[in-house]
Amino acid sequence: MNDTPRAPRRYTAAQLADFITRAFVAVGMGQGDAAKIAALMADADLNGSDGHGIFRLPPYIKRIGAGGLNLKPNIRIERERTGMALVDGDNAQGHLVMSFCAETAIAKAKETGVAWVGAHHSNHAGPANLYAKMPLAHDMIGLYVAVGNANHLPPWGGTDMLLSTNPIAAAIPALEEPAVVLDMATTVAAYGKVKMAAQKGEQMPVGWMVDADGAPLTDPNKAGDGFLLPIGGPKGSGLSLIFGLLAGTLNGAAFGPDVVDFNADYKSVTNTGQFIIAIDVAAFMDVDSFKRNVDVMVRLIKASPTMPGFDEVLLPGESSRRKREDYTANGIPMGQGLYDALANLAGEIGIEMLD
Repeated sequence: MNDTPRAPRRYTAAQLADFITRAFVAVGMGQGDAAKIAALMADADLNGSDGHGIFRLPPYIKRIGAGGLNLKPNIRIERERTGMALVDGDNAQGHLVMSFCAETAIAKAKETGVAWVGAHHSNHAGPANLYAKMPLAHDMIGLYVAVGNANHLPPWGGTDMLLSTNPIAAAIPALEEPAVVLDMATTVAAYGKVKMAAQKGEQMPVGWMVDADGAPLTDPNKAGDGFLLPIGGPKGSGLSLIFGLLAGTLNGAAFGPDVVDFNADYKSVTNTGQFIIAIDVAAFMDVDSFKRNVDVMVRLIKASPTMPGFDEVLLPGESSRRKREDYTANGIPMGQGLYDALANLAGEIGIEMLD
């Protein structure tokens, strides 16, 4: 008997995007919207954000089947001033809403220098970096914040689940060096990583979650018995609160007890809130000069002597960029658990599975 673990299957981003598109179309989504979401989901996988890529397809399809998502949305600007807009996502898939918001922010920032665009009645939109990076193509800095789609974090010192992972992403262009891209949750681990650990049959590291008594919780199948830990203790809890007030309350979106756990409830409207800020570098200084200065700082950091136990100093987004290079050349890995889940989905909705 051969007990050697099977190497993960590998697929190109185009293969994943094709499968995702066919799945969405099979359950009633228009071809254009399906292809747009699929490209963003596949890009998430290509970037190593595997908890937010094709892994999310089965629950997305389940939400559509339960009637919890609007397949014919009218995504529109509800309120507007020169340097801001509030977008009504009309309960569309979050990727569509946030793409609209990013495009709006970029267009406004070209005129105003800085633009803030928020959204309500959106949905889960994948990893934060997808949208923070969109302004880079226009020599702009991008900032993105969202209210997490389930509350797994109590306020520091409390026990009521009133806060979430509430992520932030920032993308800053450089000249010759890669852009600096930060993408982080306000918790030690995003809940998607917990779900992936459960699917893979792996244990969680100590420090991700604790149970109601404060003891380490490492079994992802018992995640419902505990809660995520914030980064930096009360600092992470405070950031989660502020981000929730800005992305949720300010936009008229769900926050606190109004947040719908989309992991358990596929029918209720989530009213997810997010915002994106686009900052035109040219409004502040010469673009090349700014980028050159970013290069200088990046190189200084990379040249910093390392502490014991470290081989090098990594910049935000550097690990993801290396995964992207690997996955572009060798394919995106897919474990057996995810493959089986997608094969079951393909059978349920009547489409051909990935080879």
